[in-house]
Amino acid sequence: MTFEEYQKESRKTAKYPVIDKGFVYPLLGLVGESGEVAEKVKKIFRDKNGVVDEETKEAIKKELGDVLWYLSQVATELEISLEDIAQTNLEKLFSRLERNKISGEGDER
Repeated sequence: MTFEEYQKESRKTAKYPVIDKGFVYPLLGLVGESGEVAEKVKKIFRDKNGVVDEETKEAIKKELGDVLWYLSQVATELEISLEDIAQTNLEKLFSRLERNKISGEGDER
């Protein structure tokens, strides 16, 4: 499946307030789901001595799917393709790598 296919198909399941009029609702969902991923990872260290078992990996995979869904909806609301987001991100990262600026802070390093 491509990002384009995912974005198109996931949009069919987008049933939230102010669809096609705002990105705030899916953005808040993105933040919430990202927090759920972080919670699962935190519990790996709290409860499992840092060991990632298959059950936990599967639970994280599902949460990451929710992150992807909300990211897709934010992008769609802003009329940005996931393909473009991915390409732009790789260009930024490889530019940093070439300039030996991978570490540090800020988007413009």
